Amino acid sequence: MDAEAAPEEGNQHNRAQWGGQLQFILTCVGYAVGLGNVWRFPYLAYRNGGGAFLLPYILMLATVGLPLFFMELAFGQFASLGPIAIWKINPLFKGLGYCSVWVSWLIGLYYNVIIAHVLFYLAASFTSELPWQHCNHAWNSPYCRVPDENYTIPANNTLIMPETCNASTYSGTCPVTITPTEDFYYNYVLEQSDNPSIMGGVSWKLALSLLVAWTIVCAVLIRGISSLGKIVYFTAIFPYVMLCILFIRGVTLPGPGPAKGILFYLTPRFEKLKEARVWSDAATQIFYSLSACSGGLIAMSSFNKFKNNCYRDSLIVALINCGTSVFAGMVIFSVLGFMAEEKGVSIDKVVAGGPGLAFIVYPEAISKMPVSPLWSVFFFIMMLTLGFGSQFSIVECVLSAFTDEFPTWLQPRRNNIIFRICACAVMFLLGLAMVSKGGIYLLNLVDYSVSGFPLLFVALLELIAINYIYGYDRFSVDIEMMLGSKPNIYWKICWLGVSPLVVSLVVITNCFLFENPEYTPGKDYPPSSISLGWCIALFPLLWIPGWFLYYYCKHGGYDILRINFMPLASWGPANTEHRDQVEQYTRVAGSDADSVQVQWNPGYTPGYIKSIASGLNQMGSKTTMSEGSATESQTNLSRVKGEIDP
Repeated sequence: MDAEAAPEEGNQHNRAQWGGQLQFILTCVGYAVGLGNVWRFPYLAYRNGGGAFLLPYILMLATVGLPLFFMELAFGQFASLGPIAIWKINPLFKGLGYCSVWVSWLIGLYYNVIIAHVLFYLAASFTSELPWQHCNHAWNSPYCRVPDENYTIPANNTLIMPETCNASTYSGTCPVTITPTEDFYYNYVLEQSDNPSIMGGVSWKLALSLLVAWTIVCAVLIRGISSLGKIVYFTAIFPYVMLCILFIRGVTLPGPGPAKGILFYLTPRFEKLKEARVWSDAATQIFYSLSACSGGLIAMSSFNKFKNNCYRDSLIVALINCGTSVFAGMVIFSVLGFMAEEKGVSIDKVVAGGPGLAFIVYPEAISKMPVSPLWSVFFFIMMLTLGFGSQFSIVECVLSAFTDEFPTWLQPRRNNIIFRICACAVMFLLGLAMVSKGGIYLLNLVDYSVSGFPLLFVALLELIAINYIYGYDRFSVDIEMMLGSKPNIYWKICWLGVSPLVVSLVVITNCFLFENPEYTPGKDYPPSSISLGWCIALFPLLWIPGWFLYYYCKHGGYDILRINFMPLASWGPANTEHRDQVEQYTRVAGSDADSVQVQWNPGYTPGYIKSIASGLNQMGSKTTMSEGSATESQTNLSRVKGEIDP
């Protein structure tokens, strides 16, 4: 069935569907398997005990990752709605939908900046000699040195642009040397400023790369999932081809270095499991790796056919994703082992995580290979397809969420195309701040702020809202309607007990282990930047209580509050003789001294009485409720409650 074909019979609105089950699975794989699998997981595994880290990682996958993944896929598929509109299930919790979508929006902003860096490196690789192999370029600093047989750079003498070094003047006390890869990345690509307080101007090179990146995203998503469903055949499969090629290249490099690197990566150090940080990192990595609780899984599954086997899909995608993380680590460490052997240092001296791995360490290792430009092109094509595979789904999550929330305005084809183009243009303009000379500091700050607490709180509240408030029994019946059978006891135990408990413990642990972000090792961000980071983290989170209060007050909560601010019927002079002197103290409706004194607001009818009456009518109740004064309404409400409750 084509993605733009008519919806299944009974749908209340026209909604596209995936062209087949394979399209959905590949889209989820592309969404979940991203840059973090290559540069985040291998570093975390090394830092947290090597092979021993797989134990907490697998346990967190079983107790949190898989339950949340399956729950969100089933949730979105059942309702066929985006991550905001789906909260018809519990309107008070609609802020959860907004929170997850805004998290995806923030991730999409900085993720495409990283893709712009990859695009720039890919373009720079199409040459006979990689530009980060030597120090003979006009932009190289005087401190740039190429390691050779006669001169070896100390392993700990690397530059991450300390405050005393300036990308243009290099005044003050600088490190003795800087490698060509570091010089290329910090001095030429980023043109990085001294510290986060100096943003500087926009780098035209990266701004152009960012424009190309957003143009590609917009072109792919212009028609929604009908175009996304076709491109995923390339973006989801091609990275595995490149990973296999790079793995073969890595293990066939000369010398014992590649084998040592893989052994270093996989050798367990079980003493690390005693540290709370290891378990916290494993749980956080599960959220980061599976892309759970950011709205994307709900959005992608909402385009499924109602009877699709989302249980099978959740197991396939989650296992592929985690297997990819482990395999990518072997690819990376085989090359890092070769690099360490070449430099004559231990492997832990060349290990890095995040952008440092993708844009400094690995490119330096590639530069030592025969036909290095070819391997550089392969590596950055792999990084590009991994990045776009995730970015397409992240942005589609945001766009489809608002399309479902405002269907009258945004679902018409012409309006939807204009909306998508404008949204991508706005995100490009906002991303320009991250390609300024101080932009990398902002990028790291946004990444640090949105990848922790917001996702954990969304996970915890989703589990509570679906399995406790809506009810596990109802939810299991919903799943039975789609799959033909209810979830087994494993899912019940996880959704009702284990998963909420583990997520709560991770939140508490992260609170105790929280550290301010650093922009270079040992140097914290300035107070103004830390405050900005907290604002970024709180921005999506505040939608949860904000929407709750808004909806509660709009639909009767304000009326209840107003009634409870009124004096009680027993209020007034204690002596009856004195009460009879003023009319408002004699017109007490009913005999209950603790009922609301309606004289203080004659004729006031709470709106929530109308809401309850409307609900009763929809339920087919024969009970009627009059619209009288506040006390009469309160009396009617008590009477109705008595008739409804056994």
